[in-house]
Amino acid sequence: MSSFPDVRLRRFRRTGSLRGLVRETRLDLQSFVMPLFVAPEPLVDEALPAMSRFTVDGLLREVEGLVRLGVSAVILFGIPEEKDEQATGAWEDDGIVQRALRALRPEFPELVLLTDVCLCEYTSHGHCGVIVDGEVHNDQSLELLARTAVSHAEAGADVVAPSDMMDGRVAAIREALDDRDFESMPILAYSAKYASAFYGPFREAAGSAPAFGDRRGYQMDPANAREALRECELDLEEGADAIMIKPALPYLDVIRAAREAFDVPIGAYNVSGEYAMVKAAARSGWLDERQAALESLTAIKRAGADLVLSYWTKDLASWVGSSPVPGTG
Repeated sequence: MSSFPDVRLRRFRRTGSLRGLVRETRLDLQSFVMPLFVAPEPLVDEALPAMSRFTVDGLLREVEGLVRLGVSAVILFGIPEEKDEQATGAWEDDGIVQRALRALRPEFPELVLLTDVCLCEYTSHGHCGVIVDGEVHNDQSLELLARTAVSHAEAGADVVAPSDMMDGRVAAIREALDDRDFESMPILAYSAKYASAFYGPFREAAGSAPAFGDRRGYQMDPANAREALRECELDLEEGADAIMIKPALPYLDVIRAAREAFDVPIGAYNVSGEYAMVKAAARSGWLDERQAALESLTAIKRAGADLVLSYWTKDLASWVGSSPVPGTG
């Protein structure tokens, strides 16, 4: 093969137009999902604006602005008025997410409404399932998770996304949805959700920190990658239509491994800690937020994610619009 000086890879790097012509990975706003928090009372987070809470009325105004910017999908997280051991606010007909869905659906018929199906925001103890003898009981949690998913479907959700990491929850949710004539409702499973240190800002925004212990008994060990593929495979066998890796940036290798192993839509959650680190560094003048965010999101897409949940989705919309665009200009 010919080499230098005949081969010069810098030839296509000379101008922005040339770089764009051969760019391998592009960011398309349609593949991004904006997380939103809905609660009885608003709470503005000035340091991390995307972690703010909205009332249902405030959520309508926020979503109107997002849609105007070109955002095509949001995922809802709810903070109830009251919490209890049975996570009643997660699955009751008049729950906060259910009210939000019923308000959003007629106003934004083309918007894709995803919902997080978990119990941690709604339990008095902050864990993702029912507590029995001081432990999260896997099988007793499945019924409540299935009831939550069905209630979201009835209220107008387009996609339900179980994030609890209970064994068998995809099968339980699929069966419950089908029994209620929601055979067409997709399940986006948080298949490989790690027990990560990068969830801190989310837990503060959602009020979902566990009151005792931690979640290592059901979320994945950060050291394991092969196990993640087993989790993905099991969820697909149980009826998941798409799988997700969470967090994204510390687990790019897992996203790539899942991409190579499974021919299904793969999501990645660019979590609150990833967002907060860049925000904090930018405030200190250590890096440029826009460039760092775009580079981070490009890395997630390059690893193989088809859709990305990111707190930068709103910013991405204003930065680049709705056309496929380069990662870092």
